[in-house]
Amino acid sequence: MNHQRGLDRSQNAALSERLEDYIAAENTVRFLDAFVASLDLHTLSFAKARCGDTGRPPYDPAALLKLYLYGYLHRIRSSRLLEAECRRNVEVIWLLGKLAPDFKTIADFRKDNLKPLRAVNRQFMLLCRKLELFGGQLLAVDGSKFQAVNARDQNFNAARLQDLIERADARLAEYLQALDSADAAEPAGTAMNKTELAAKIAALQEKQDWHKELLAQLDEEQKQISVTDPDTRKMPTAHGMMVGYPAMRDADGGGRQAQTHRR
Repeated sequence: MNHQRGLDRSQNAALSERLEDYIAAENTVRFLDAFVASLDLHTLSFAKARCGDTGRPPYDPAALLKLYLYGYLHRIRSSRLLEAECRRNVEVIWLLGKLAPDFKTIADFRKDNLKPLRAVNRQFMLLCRKLELFGGQLLAVDGSKFQAVNARDQNFNAARLQDLIERADARLAEYLQALDSADAAEPAGTAMNKTELAAKIAALQEKQDWHKELLAQLDEEQKQISVTDPDTRKMPTAHGMMVGYPAMRDADGGGRQAQTHRR
């Protein structure tokens, strides 16, 4: 008796050209698609829900929202992994109509739409539980942690941002006092110092404004922000603090990169 064999890769295969043929009628991805289609993303304040008259057409936030929700349900938390799913996962290819945004577009979508994403995510999960579409098991997390490319100085929480803003206030006060002193001094030899101080003030104010913008994005759910890789978090390890990812294990022992959540 011979083994079952697949097709010879060199021969022509009559594969369907219709994406619709690859997704069964009872596949729950169809529910996700219908749910997002029922939302008014402009009313929900999603960025780029309406296109401008000029410039390159942006990705439809509805498509990126579908990808985000799909990743949440299937415990795919990395923007890079979601990018890969757009090219190899038939369900995602069907869901997005073969769109394949890169990881930065995916990460920026989440960063730019934190508040509407939380509201939609809450509504979606409540509806899923009401219709008993998904289970409610709690996934366990082991002790493995993986270091990311996001440097520690590019990870911020509320306490650190508040401290940086307060330090900037103190330094601005010193610079302004120095300017006042320069104005009161003799003109000779002070012009360059005043120019340098003004440049330092402008740079410091710009950085302070950025820190304030980051602080405004934090709340009870979003307690940290990683600038280089939004998916990473600062966490304790046996060798001190590290910015990286925890590893999740399913009931079958398989490892996944993710955060603890209910599904």
